[in-house]
Amino acid sequence: MTNPSKLIKKKQKLKKRYLRLVEEAYNFKQTNHELSDIAEFKALQVLHRLNQLKFLERDFFVHST
Repeated sequence: MTNPSKLIKKKQKLKKRYLRLVEEAYNFKQTNHELSDIAEFKALQVLHRLNQLKFLERDFFVHST
């Protein structure tokens, strides 16, 4: 199993990236719809990975006790 601090750091990094991509998508919404859609798609991919990490983190803490 991985170290819980690594999971937490990775989760924080992904959350920052997700928020940045969502902001980019919002900012591009008025000027360039293609770039907005791309940023939104990437944000959804990051959110999916973030949810996977949350599941692993929960699973790690359940089995470590």
